[in-house]
Amino acid sequence: MTDKDYKNHESFRVSGDEIFTKFKEIINEGNARKIIILNDRDDVIMEFPLTIGAIGVVLAPMFAAVGALAALAMKCTIVVEKKDSTENQG
Repeated sequence: MTDKDYKNHESFRVSGDEIFTKFKEIINEGNARKIIILNDRDDVIMEFPLTIGAIGVVLAPMFAAVGALAALAMKCTIVVEKKDSTENQG
């Protein structure tokens, strides 16, 4: 993955047992537009678009999918596409 592949992003290298915890932390921060999980070859495994007003019913399937991925205990990269600062302004 190169920096030009994802603009306005932050990435984290995690192991399988850390995926679920990091995913919940990113959701709780509330400034993510999209979460992408890549394998060790930088292939996209899962991609989760996040919308304003996402609620528990919408997030539950995402948490289940990430939990299943964590059970595989692989090394992954989590890429978080952040919202533009202009989107947070009125």
